Amino acid sequence: MSEISVDGSKRRFLVAMSSAVGGVAALGAAVPFVMSMTPSARALAAGAPVEVDLAGIEPGMLLTVEWRGKPVWIVHRTPEMLEMLGKHDDRLTDPACENTAQQPEYCKNPTRSIKPAYMVAVGICTHLGCSPTFRKEVGPADLGADWPGGWFCPCHGSRFDLSARVFAGSPAPTNLVVPPHKYLSDSKLLVGEDQKAA
Repeated sequence: MSEISVDGSKRRFLVAMSSAVGGVAALGAAVPFVMSMTPSARALAAGAPVEVDLAGIEPGMLLTVEWRGKPVWIVHRTPEMLEMLGKHDDRLTDPACENTAQQPEYCKNPTRSIKPAYMVAVGICTHLGCSPTFRKEVGPADLGADWPGGWFCPCHGSRFDLSARVFAGSPAPTNLVVPPHKYLSDSKLLVGEDQKAA
């Protein structure tokens, strides 16, 4: 019986070429996978700060803007609205805003704001994520004579005052979230970035 001769150099060449082709194929499959995890331009824009012109918001009005896919409310509070804020602290779950996760440190005050006239809050109930309704009128029949104005969540009945603080007995466990924000001028607000990020 004759012996078969094996060409070692040809075998090494074929193994090397097969490995190289396999490596290129693996890289070709990995690149789209890795690229799919990077955020798109649209996603980056959705998380970007939002500039708001306050000049058109009359006293007593609410303006809704979108930031990170969530509604953000800006309310221009009247002097009467501001006067009502301290009159119902005994009925609130967290009147002093001790839960620091609900607002930046610079908004840990009775008005939960940088400028008392403007309230900025994420418009999502802290109970199950519904969007409460702005009910600025005082003492309407359906909410009771002691209603000072604020937000009412139609899903499960949570109530928030005009500083977005939750009333005791509401299903919502915490105050509404105040997002980071800063004023660029007297009439320009930037939602999504605070002074520290500047």
